[in-house]
Amino acid sequence: MKKYLTVQKRLLSVLALCLCSCMAFAQGSLTVVDDNTGKEETISLPEGMLDAEIDSMMRQWCARTYLTYDSASCESTGEDIACTEEEYIRRLQNLPNVIEMPYNTVVRKFIDQYTQRLRRSVAMMLGASNFYIPIFEDALEAYQLPMELKYLPVIESALNPCATSRAGAGGLWQFMPTTGKRYDLEITSLIDERRDPVKSSYAAARMLKGLYEIFGDWTLVIASYNCGPGNVSKAIKRAGGEHDYWKIYHYLPQETQGYVPAFIAANYVMNYYCEHNICPASTRLPMGTDTIVVTRDVYMEQISEVCNIQLEELKALNPQYRTSKIPGAARPCILRMPLDMIHRFIESGDSVYEHRLSELSTRRAVVEVQTHTAAKASTAGRKTVRVKKGDTLGSIAKRNHTTVAKLKRLNGLRSDALRIDQKLRVR
Repeated sequence: MKKYLTVQKRLLSVLALCLCSCMAFAQGSLTVVDDNTGKEETISLPEGMLDAEIDSMMRQWCARTYLTYDSASCESTGEDIACTEEEYIRRLQNLPNVIEMPYNTVVRKFIDQYTQRLRRSVAMMLGASNFYIPIFEDALEAYQLPMELKYLPVIESALNPCATSRAGAGGLWQFMPTTGKRYDLEITSLIDERRDPVKSSYAAARMLKGLYEIFGDWTLVIASYNCGPGNVSKAIKRAGGEHDYWKIYHYLPQETQGYVPAFIAANYVMNYYCEHNICPASTRLPMGTDTIVVTRDVYMEQISEVCNIQLEELKALNPQYRTSKIPGAARPCILRMPLDMIHRFIESGDSVYEHRLSELSTRRAVVEVQTHTAAKASTAGRKTVRVKKGDTLGSIAKRNHTTVAKLKRLNGLRSDALRIDQKLRVR
């Protein structure tokens, strides 16, 4: 498996590694009419199709730097173009896909979502896809999977590597923590490799290949990617053993009923956006970047200030780190930076790691116990007396309701001899 992109494609990897907006999604659903019964039914929208806060995405560093949405520069009227049912069918059939993509009223409803309500979102995703698609295609090609699967992240995360679902799924491919770890993605308080577009794409390809080995049908694979193979197997059983997605459709969870139609609609709109007057956001190639392996703990603030790189840029280029700490001491960690900054980082040597270290490193390796507190606690309940003329250990023990043996033990005495004004602990 390729671990990272080749030098030739590194220019295309920058936005894919940093377009993090951590967008919040609103709940939503779609009403469709059953072709057979004519009854209305409600289908939950995949989270990547909900009302994403595109404006907040545009405020992120990478989007501001490399994406531009300017409707004035586009010849589009900004309005959707009406199409006949025959045109939709012909276009879907003309897609160079292995996966079956039929037309029906449910699919049409999802296409309408993209070409009407989500037009601006589609424009932004088209711009960002210039950076993401090479990463997705490399991962899919490594596992010999259909290339049309590269549009799964469109409905999963709206191409946002920092997207987090209500259930806790994260990243472009929306891995749950347990599933991500099963596919070797590290998830800790400091690192979340579900946000790493390269590693998560290869993990997703592995998962999709494994699901195909179970079902042998790509629409069932896509459905199980959404709700899990167990739910798909249950739906097959309830449908009398049918292995056709459209025949087990009503036995699937509500969101999964719309998942395959949404996938078909995503493939449609990412290929036929021009026919619907949607203009892609303008993109420009970023500066070249590369990676370096860090084997010591280092904070992004240290790198930013010593190497003179924007902290916002550094964080955006390394979305897998949940905090500014790169925990290289625990295990080798990948750091992505512009090419000229990598040389500067290497030349800076120890000065990077020592810069403001005492201020930034707030975790203590060793902590002394506050002994005065313990001393106060240990003296609570103590009682001492002074030896007077004529006192013996026996008389002192009797007055204080204890024994000679205990007095000797408390005071470390080896004999019965006492001296006047000597302090003795009696309890």
